[in-house]
Amino acid sequence: MKRVFLIVLDSLGIGEEPDAPLFGDRDCNTLKRISASDKFRFDSMKRMGMGNIDGQDYLPSEKKPLAAVARLQERSMGKDTTIGHWEIAGVVSPSPLPTYPDGFPDEVIKEFEAATGRRVLCNKPYSGTVVINEYGEEHIKTGALIVYTSADSVFQIAAHEDVVPLGQLYEYCRTARKILKGKHAVGRVIARPFITVDGKFVRTANRHDFSLLPPKQTLLDALKSDGKTVYAVGKINDIFAGRGVTKHVMTHGNTEGMKVALEALDEDFEGLCFVNLVDFDMLYGHRQDIDGYAAAFSEFDLWLPSFTAGMKDDDVLIITADHGCDPGDSHTDHSREYVPMIMYGKNVKPVNLGTRLGFSDIAATVAEYLDCEYRGDGKSFLSEVIKPTQKEKALCAQAFDAMQRSYSPYSGYRVGAALLTKSGKIYKGCNIENAAYSPSVCAERTAIFKAVSEGEREFEMLAVCGGKDGNLKGLFPPCGVCRQVMREFLPDDFPVLMMKSKTTFIKKTLGELLPYSFKPDNLK
Repeated sequence: MKRVFLIVLDSLGIGEEPDAPLFGDRDCNTLKRISASDKFRFDSMKRMGMGNIDGQDYLPSEKKPLAAVARLQERSMGKDTTIGHWEIAGVVSPSPLPTYPDGFPDEVIKEFEAATGRRVLCNKPYSGTVVINEYGEEHIKTGALIVYTSADSVFQIAAHEDVVPLGQLYEYCRTARKILKGKHAVGRVIARPFITVDGKFVRTANRHDFSLLPPKQTLLDALKSDGKTVYAVGKINDIFAGRGVTKHVMTHGNTEGMKVALEALDEDFEGLCFVNLVDFDMLYGHRQDIDGYAAAFSEFDLWLPSFTAGMKDDDVLIITADHGCDPGDSHTDHSREYVPMIMYGKNVKPVNLGTRLGFSDIAATVAEYLDCEYRGDGKSFLSEVIKPTQKEKALCAQAFDAMQRSYSPYSGYRVGAALLTKSGKIYKGCNIENAAYSPSVCAERTAIFKAVSEGEREFEMLAVCGGKDGNLKGLFPPCGVCRQVMREFLPDDFPVLMMKSKTTFIKKTLGELLPYSFKPDNLK
C-alpha cells in the first residue's frame, strides 16, 4: 500500500530566483539567513542531503546522503501561499493574482460594509501585528472591522474575539470571499482574530483562510477521483477550499502539525498526506525573527528522525516549500526564491537532480508513484529516483541478454527487448537486419510478435536497450513503427523501461511515448 507524505515547510526558500527583482526582492535567501543563527540545528537535514542542493554552498554537504534532492524554480507568476501550493499540486499560474498596494477600491469596501453592517478601518498594506496595535482600540470602541492587505493577494480581516465572535468573523470572511471575484479575485480572504493579554493585543491561533478555488484539476482532485485518500493537515484544506480533500485536521502551529503527521503514520490508507507547517512563515518570516525561524527549523530537524523511523517500506516522504520569506531582508513580505525538494524512502535512490523548472514536478512524481494518470503541468522524475524492483531488474537483464543475440552486421547497433506477460513469461527479441534494409525488424516487434504468436494477449512491462557493438550507451527508445505495434496490444499506462545501463533506466508509459495515437478503438 503506497503512501506519500508531502510536508511543506511554509516559506523556507533557499535563494532568490533570477527574476526576483521583478517581484521587489533582492538579496533574499531564507535558509542562508537563518543558518547564521546560533539557534540553527542541521543534523537530520544534513544527513538527508540538504547541503548538497544547488546553491547551498554555505551549508556542509553530505558524502552519502539518505535522500534524493533538487532545487525547484517556480514557474507561476507569484510568490504567495496560494499560487505556490497550487503549483506543488500540479497547476502553474501564468498570471499573478491581484494585489492592492494602495488598498482595496471603494467599490469593494462599500459593498463589504453594506453586507456586514460594519464600517472598515485601515484598508492599507500593513504588518499584521502592527495593524492591531494601531487600530485595535478604535476597533473595540466602534466595532469597525480592521481590513488590511500585504504584498500578497490577500484580504485580511482582524477583529478582537470579545468584539466579534469567531463564528461571526468567519461569516464576514465568507461574505468577502463572495464579493472578491472576477478582477478582484484575491488568492485568500483571511480571518485574523486577536485578544488582549496583559494589556497588549495578541493574535490567536484561530486564523482561518478562505481560498480561491484552483482554476483547474489538481493532484488532490485526481487522487480523490481514483478513490485514494487525500489527508490534509494544517491549512492545506483551507488553501484548496476543501476541494480534493477526503480527510482533514486543522492544526495550531508546527508542533501540533508534526504531531498529527506522526500519528498519520499509524493509519491505514493509500494516497497522500499533505502537511503544511505554517509557523515558519506566519510567526517568524513575516515578523523578521531570524532566531525564531532558526529555532523552528531546529525543532523540525530534531523531530524528523522520529518520523522516518515510523515509515513503512513503500512510504515516501517529500519535504519542500511554497515560496520564501527571508526574515532578514528589507521587507516583511514573501520573497521570490527557489525551494528545496527532498525525497526519502526505502526505495528512493539518493541522487541529486540539480535544478528543475517547476514545483509542479512534485505533483507529477507523486501521481506516478501512486499509480495515478495525472501529471498536471509537471514532469515526473520518479524513474530517476526510485530503485528498480526485482522484477524490473530481471527484465532488464533479459533485455541485455537479448541484445547480445542481435543480427546487425550493417549498422553495428545492437538492440534487445524483453516483454513480460501477465502470465509471468518473458519473451525476448533482438533487432534483425537485412541487406535490403526494409525487411529489417526491431527488437521490440520481435518480442511482441513472438508473444502474440504463442497466444499471449495480456502484458505487464517491456524493457529495451541498445548500443554500438553491444555496449550500452544512452537511451534506445522504441521507433515510431514499434510504438504503433505496441499501441495495437498495450494500454496507455503500459510501462516501458528504457535502459541507461544494466541496472538503471527511465520509466515511461506508452501514453507518454505515443500521445494522441491511432488506436484499434478508432476503427469502431
